[in-house]
Amino acid sequence: MVIDFQPNGRRKVSSCFEAMECLDQRWPGQARDGAWRSASRVCRDALDGLRSPVEARKTLRKAAKVTGLLA
Repeated sequence: MVIDFQPNGRRKVSSCFEAMECLDQRWPGQARDGAWRSASRVCRDALDGLRSPVEARKTLRKAAKVTGLLA
């Protein structure tokens, strides 16, 4: 999926590790809400093998859509 971090450009996210980088380093501070916390938790769990990458992708997509970052 592609996340649009305006004005810093778009970022293609292809793995749970890349998702965590986006959530931790590029996600706007004002958009760190419940959807962001949920995506962060599920992606971290997927990296630890506790959740599936499919769950992580769905949760990240939802968080990006809710905050208007989904490209």
